[in-house]
Amino acid sequence: MNSVVIIGAGISGLAAAWELKKRGLEPLILERNHRAGGVILTERIGGFVIDGGPDSLLVQKPAAIELCRELGLGDRLFPTLLPRTAFVLKRGRLIPLPEASVLGLPTRVRPFVGSPLFSLRGKIRMATELLRARGTDTDESIAQFIGRRFGREAVEYLAEPLLAGIHAGDVDQLSVRSLFPRLAALERTHGSVLRGLSATPPQSGSTPGAFVSLPGGIAELPEALARALGPGAFRYNSCVRQISGNGPYKLTLDTDEALYARVVIVTVPAWSAAPMLASLDTALGLSCADIPYASTVTVAFGLRRDQIRHPLKGTGFVVPRRDRKLLMAGTWVSSKWPHRAPEGHVLLRAFIGGATNPTALHRNDDDLAGLALDELSRLLGIEGDPALVRVFRWIRATPQYTVGHAERIAAIDGRLAGFAGMFVTGSGYRGTGIPDCVADARATAAKAAALI
Repeated sequence: MNSVVIIGAGISGLAAAWELKKRGLEPLILERNHRAGGVILTERIGGFVIDGGPDSLLVQKPAAIELCRELGLGDRLFPTLLPRTAFVLKRGRLIPLPEASVLGLPTRVRPFVGSPLFSLRGKIRMATELLRARGTDTDESIAQFIGRRFGREAVEYLAEPLLAGIHAGDVDQLSVRSLFPRLAALERTHGSVLRGLSATPPQSGSTPGAFVSLPGGIAELPEALARALGPGAFRYNSCVRQISGNGPYKLTLDTDEALYARVVIVTVPAWSAAPMLASLDTALGLSCADIPYASTVTVAFGLRRDQIRHPLKGTGFVVPRRDRKLLMAGTWVSSKWPHRAPEGHVLLRAFIGGATNPTALHRNDDDLAGLALDELSRLLGIEGDPALVRVFRWIRATPQYTVGHAERIAAIDGRLAGFAGMFVTGSGYRGTGIPDCVADARATAAKAAALI
């Protein structure tokens, strides 16, 4: 009999295991693949350091940074390089986002007045946000919220490519309250998002910039966790087919082997958890299955610097849906982070797919890489073939917190209340980024430990 079994060795499973270990417990982690880390994957090839999935930690949410410090990685964290300018593609031109913005929204008027990203009418409409009445206290999509507060141009050139884009989602479907609760809170508290942003003091702290990373790629974090937990904590290539019982729980693997545990923490994507949990409780499984996911592709290109005419001063660009052909966004990785490319070379990443373009993934890797390189070449003036190309497919890896997500999570928590010692955590439930996953996993593990 195991005290605690964790299903999934992504960052949530690893963080939960670390919290349990700190409390004197020895959880067993079951992972269906041959490695830990989940969507956090870094490849190191010929001097290139390539993050196939996420590449940074958000400073504003400190849970992951605190975890790095506990693991001895604190001194290795470093911020993005200067300048941190991001661009928006509009009618074939890369236009810089105005300075003094938060999530693309203005905190000062002057930088936006001179920006060619918006028409005069659009700028006037955004400025009148200060005069708009508060909305009702109900969930709404990002497009509804930003459109109501700032107008249609703000939806097209800020909300869609930036706020929805970072979640590979549909701006008309994603929940503003679940993904950007701060914006809803600013309206509720100050009566205006702009007024609230202006009244909010700048973030303090010793590390400049909004994001930090690690010299060997963000996979240094799960790698350090795996080392700290020790090889005996893991069973790789172990897939759970169903869960039954009610403390102790019986976990049946796809090999028909059965394991037993007093406490189970499920950290896999909600769609993967659904059939396991449905054997425990049909309504619980259905609630998990109701959480939608999007698939994406990341394509990395290593090139000589002299192959690219563009100055690459900044972090990269996003592409609004109305200007989109294939790419959702592109990152100038070696301009964003040091240590990512060998001397005289650059590393670029292109992002494809998401909820608004699921059919893009029907193409094979070579086609996607070729089409992505064509688009980048037109925008950046690339000549010749890249020295390195890597394609990463992330199938149903990005949860979509659509309108009503909070109610779906409440329904899941309500069903779980009938099963003492059964927990779910991970990006599909209470936060999608690495810091949110770490914070929720550790909080979940603390609750689990209290039962043992």
